[in-house]
Amino acid sequence: MGSERRPAFAVWITGLSSSGKSSIARELVALLAARGVRPRVLESDAVRREITPKATYGEAERDIFYAALACIARLLVEHDVTVIVDATANRRAYRDRARAEIPRFVEVHVRCPLEVCRSRDPKGIYRRGADGSAPNVPGLTAPYEEPLRPEVVVDGERDAPSVSARKIVEALERMELLAPATGSPAPRRRS
Repeated sequence: MGSERRPAFAVWITGLSSSGKSSIARELVALLAARGVRPRVLESDAVRREITPKATYGEAERDIFYAALACIARLLVEHDVTVIVDATANRRAYRDRARAEIPRFVEVHVRCPLEVCRSRDPKGIYRRGADGSAPNVPGLTAPYEEPLRPEVVVDGERDAPSVSARKIVEALERMELLAPATGSPAPRRRS
């Protein structure tokens, strides 16, 4: 375990529904816990049930929801709690707002083809989107704007969630948000 304590940070994991965000978040929690960091996870479905219990998923509602999610994440980080946000946030503006509000912010894009996500679909979101019973499904009936410059890109189709989580941890070390593991060389600083 690294002995040097670093300030809290936020990791926002974005990607299409069924791309693997939640599985990666669980693996990341375990890896961070092993390093002495106890993150809190803001999983969008769970938070949405509290903020918008009768969600319509319209643009105005999403704007309010993602503003609230960014605010909660910012408050946690300000109180020295590392946070993992597991949320599609289909518009770049939602994630950019969070980036602007949270000083130590890391955007992770889980890249996964729509066809693969549709074949997984454990919640039936794509099926309901296709038959019209679920409006505004990102990537299907609503836009999903991929990040332009995420700090980390992982492959939700080919990589196991544990591999993706390790890539995120490596990036956190390079960004000096996470102390190197004991026995790991310290990241080199640019001169």
